[in-house]
Amino acid sequence: MEAILFGIGGMMPMYHRLLTSVMVRVNGWNYLFDAGEGTQIPLKQSHAGLRNLRMIAVTHLHADHCLGLPGIMMLRAQMDNPAPLTLVGPPGLRKFVQAVQSTLGYVITYPIHFIEWNKKSGGVAYEDDTIRLKWQPMNHSVFCLGYRLEELERPGKFDIEQAEKLGVPQGPFWSELQAGHSVELADQRAITPEMVLGPSRRGRHLAFVVDTRPTASAIQICQNADLAFIEGMFGSEDDAEAVEKKHMTVTEAGRLTKNANVRRSVLVHLSPRIANAELAGLAAEAQTENPNIEIGRRLARYSVLLPEKQPQSD
Repeated sequence: MEAILFGIGGMMPMYHRLLTSVMVRVNGWNYLFDAGEGTQIPLKQSHAGLRNLRMIAVTHLHADHCLGLPGIMMLRAQMDNPAPLTLVGPPGLRKFVQAVQSTLGYVITYPIHFIEWNKKSGGVAYEDDTIRLKWQPMNHSVFCLGYRLEELERPGKFDIEQAEKLGVPQGPFWSELQAGHSVELADQRAITPEMVLGPSRRGRHLAFVVDTRPTASAIQICQNADLAFIEGMFGSEDDAEAVEKKHMTVTEAGRLTKNANVRRSVLVHLSPRIANAELAGLAAEAQTENPNIEIGRRLARYSVLLPEKQPQSD
């Protein structure tokens, strides 16, 4: 799993700081979180690829999180045989996308599926053969969602000694069992995966939480995540403004991710009035609460190791 951070800005794109958006790449498929104005620029610069883009998850319908959608959709329509696209987000997402398409008159050449939050929505928004996407409402000035992308559980470790004891010949049968399929031996004995595999293994988990006050739902989305992108709109000196506008300070973001036991946290969605020269100070402020938090960097790539390959905490 790899996450590419397209920008760390909030409110408006600036020449030195593009808006917050993250592309997650898992097993050859791409998943995008938020698409504000100008998202096509880092998409092109990163060579992340749109043909295999399966899903875009939009947190809320503020311009800095959704105005880039029409351009991305039009760009994909110029490609040969792009994959179907699922758009996940708050109520009104379908209306917004279709109204812009109708007004501009552009043609979409691939299937689009909309999934909007409603009162009956459960904790899982979307699932395919690679990932599961969970969502929870946040606490912002408009309805806003936080997201958690989870790689599906993997089969347990293959027990070579047990397979040999059962007389399973090495080769295709081993591959079939590791893939979760039963096999029949020459003596007509059926061997099931459970007979030679250990317990299923957890996949990698990533959280994306922006535009919210600290909430229990934000902690739930971030809980034990391997990597979390979380907003740090203001420094602590602007705490009153953060409360009024329903954003988080970097200190609050550090405290939340620490309490949620996030392995690595990245601050995004910074106020445009924060100068680049101030970023090191903001990072230090957040690290007083959580040593494992850092300021995001445009076009930075964050590799997420499988849980069993990650260094163990003390």
